[in-house]
Order: sequence, then C-alpha cells, then structure tokens
Amino acid sequence: MNKQSDILFLAQLEESLKNATFVKLALGNYKGSDEPLKQLYVRPVVIKNKKMLAFNFRYQTRDIFKNSTEQEGIKLIEDYLANGFHIATLFTTTQEHILEKNAKGVFRVRTKLLAEKKEASLSHNKEKKRLILAKDNIYLQELGLTGEDGAVFKNAQDKYKQINQYIEILSSLIKEFQVGTINTVVDMGSGKGYLTFALYDYLLNHQQKANVVGVEFRKDLVDLCNAIAAKAKFDQLSFVEGTIESYHSDKINLLIALHACDTATDDAIYKGIKANAELIVVAPCCHKQIRREIEKGKAKNELNFLTKHGIFLERQAEMVTDGLRALILEYFGYKTKVFEFVSDMHTPKNVLVVGIRNKEQGVKTKDQSPKTKADILQKIKDTKTYFGIGYHHLERLLGL
Repeated sequence: MNKQSDILFLAQLEESLKNATFVKLALGNYKGSDEPLKQLYVRPVVIKNKKMLAFNFRYQTRDIFKNSTEQEGIKLIEDYLANGFHIATLFTTTQEHILEKNAKGVFRVRTKLLAEKKEASLSHNKEKKRLILAKDNIYLQELGLTGEDGAVFKNAQDKYKQINQYIEILSSLIKEFQVGTINTVVDMGSGKGYLTFALYDYLLNHQQKANVVGVEFRKDLVDLCNAIAAKAKFDQLSFVEGTIESYHSDKINLLIALHACDTATDDAIYKGIKANAELIVVAPCCHKQIRREIEKGKAKNELNFLTKHGIFLERQAEMVTDGLRALILEYFGYKTKVFEFVSDMHTPKNVLVVGIRNKEQGVKTKDQSPKTKADILQKIKDTKTYFGIGYHHLERLLGL
C-alpha cells in the first residue's frame, strides 16, 4: 500500500490502538483470491494481560477466528487492503473513518464525528446475543434447563448454547424465503423437543405463527412435550407418536431430522422431497449402509491405501453417503449446502446437509433441465462404480 489515503487510514488505526479508542474494524467488498471470504471483522481483546487483536474471517458457510499481536494485526490488515478488500470502516470511540477504493483502484478516506461517544470493550469472551431467551421461558423451565428466575442451570449451559446454535443456523436459512413461506414444519425424531420448542418460539417471535409437528416414537416423550406445549400456550405446536418412516404428510415447508441414525436420514429426506418442502435440513448420524456397500464391493481405486484402515473407511463412507444425498437433492431441484458445525452435546463436529428449493422470482419452483438431471444421474452412477456401491438407500426410495 503506497497511497496517501491508505497511509492515513493505517495511521488512524495505529493511533486509536495507542490511545485505547479503537472499538472495531470492518472490512468488506472482498475481490481477492480467497473467493469464499466475504468480510473481515477485527476488535481489541486482552488475553493473559496482553493487548491483542481478534480477527473474525467471515466466509460463506463458516467463520474462522484468529488472535494476533497488534503489530502483526496491523500488517495483516494492510495486506488484505492491498490484496482484496475494497472498503474498510474504522470505528473509534468518537469517530468513524471510512476507506473506499474507487473504480480506478484508488483509495479515498473520509471521517465523520459521532454524536455520542462509544465504549471500547476489551473482553475476550464477548457475551453473545441469543435468539432464544432464557428469562420468562416456560418450556425451558419445564424441560429442566432453567430455574424459576430464568437463570440457566450450570449443567444445562451446553444444551442451551446448542439450542441457540441450531436456531441461528435455521434462522439464516429461513430468511432466504419470503415471510410466511415457512408455515408448516415437521421435526422428524424430535426426542424431548428442545429444538422443536425453540423453533416454534423463534417463528412465533420473528416471523409468524406456524404449524410445527414433532414426530417421536417414544410415547412418554410425546405426552410430556404435548403437556409442556399446552402449558406454554403454543397452540400450533404438537407432538405425534410414530417413526420417520411411518409419518406421512404432503404439506411440509420445512423438514428437520437431526441425528437420525443411518438410513433414517434418507427416510426423512425422502419425505421432504415427496412433500416438495421448501427447506430440508438434516444432520446425519451413522453411515452404515454405504460402508457395508463399500466393504462388499471391494472396488480397487486410488483410495485403497486409505480405505484399508477402518477409521478412514468410516470417514470415507460418511463423505460418500452425504455427497450422494446432496446430488440426489440437486436432481430434484434443490440448491444444496453441506457444512460443518460445532455441537456441544453430541460429537465434537457434525455435518449439516441442507436442501433449499430453487425458486424463480421467489414464486415458481425451478426444475432442473433434462441435461442437468442426466449429468447428475451419471455422476451418481460413476461414484457408485468407483467405490463399488450397489445402491444408496435414498436413491432406492426415490426410484432413481
């Protein structure tokens, strides 16, 4: 960076750090080589009595966090401004400094005074704003997560965080649709109903009332959840006894199945596709069917040196199973997302497979072209041949 505006902006950043007036820095309009990167946020923190900079690299499907010294951080910011970001806003306690690159590639900086002074926070563990509030929450209290005072019990902190994490993910997906689109929701394998209650609560407070159904095969949990729903006056939330396979409905906008074991996830996706659901969200658990197929097929390929080891074979089976699920969803007109998220209660890492119904102008369902469908079917066939797979359960359910 060698332009005067660039130098001035970095000098303003260094000065704010020196005077402890730095609040945060936001970089956007990224045009660099790291294509999935969207924004970069920087804030001051104190770690082990040392002033540091906390970086949040925001990608399309995940966030990456990194801490650095102030000196290293300034150099990193300088490099990103020179090689990617076209706009940066420096927030101090009294001013905002905005650096923008114009069409000719030249940076310009402008400054505006704030009407009210801001406070600079150096807290490393910044308190997160939750979509599901604990205070005055009847169902969280009845489910044993909070006390009468609304405080989350110590042994329920992880579950409470997990609930909010799921709702954050689902809310970002739901926002892709017009308000009112998601009005019939089915949670396949709802268990004790933590997520089902929270999703109904979110829809009620952030969008509109929706009919939400939790499907669970254990009668005692169904009875418990229905009683809690009545006490919370959630009059459009209900729980029914049954399995994923046995439940039938042709009116589903959002289908959820979290940690449904092995082919039960396929049963759930099948129900969503047949109901033409706008949104299908599954977090698969176990991938035994495809692993057995790979072991039985004994295909010879370039990955044999890996799959001869059980742990690698298991991971390969997971990726192939969910990759084929994504392809099948795409065949039926869904845009797919497969990403990893952290879960506090189940396993250290999990994969979420998401199908979003393709739309034209937000109204008409967009079908895949015959050529696209043929290409997808060929890709499925080639993948099965490569790994020696006779069939995929979801493929068989849908008659592909």
